[in-house]
Amino acid sequence: MKNHFTVLSGLLFLLLISSCEQKAHQTINLKAESKAVENVLEKYVIANEQKDFSIIEQIWAPDSDILLFGTDTDEKLMGWKNIQAAIKTQFSSISDTYISVSDQHIKINNTGNTAWFAEIMNYNFVYQGQARSYEGIRFTGVMEKRPDGWKIVQAHLSLPAHVGIKPIVKQK
Repeated sequence: MKNHFTVLSGLLFLLLISSCEQKAHQTINLKAESKAVENVLEKYVIANEQKDFSIIEQIWAPDSDILLFGTDTDEKLMGWKNIQAAIKTQFSSISDTYISVSDQHIKINNTGNTAWFAEIMNYNFVYQGQARSYEGIRFTGVMEKRPDGWKIVQAHLSLPAHVGIKPIVKQK
């Protein structure tokens, strides 16, 4: 009986090690995951251009601890509800949006469940009847792979220093 228990224990141990090794050796197709992240970023552009909130809901994680830093000094939006409200306000305030993207960089971690990205966006739109353009917006962020796909969990939009900066005139 003792020998049967020892053999059974040994087999279970080998099975467990084999299972762990298989999980450790699962290959992540980094190219495919990078393409999937790229597709989410493209959907983000399309959603903004078409003011399609249903797409926005698909690409942002609906969590209370996600974060978006916008371009305004006080624009730190914590949680999906706050981000959702800001996007809805933006969609109701602007029209005729056109966004072009360049210099896109995407990195996937070794386990294939986290990605970070950076890209440059030129953002053209109409606000209060006047055409506006922001060139060189830096859009960076982090995505997490979830059962229903890649989701943005953190993002940051920033403007280069030369955009909107007025020179200081020294008084004599």
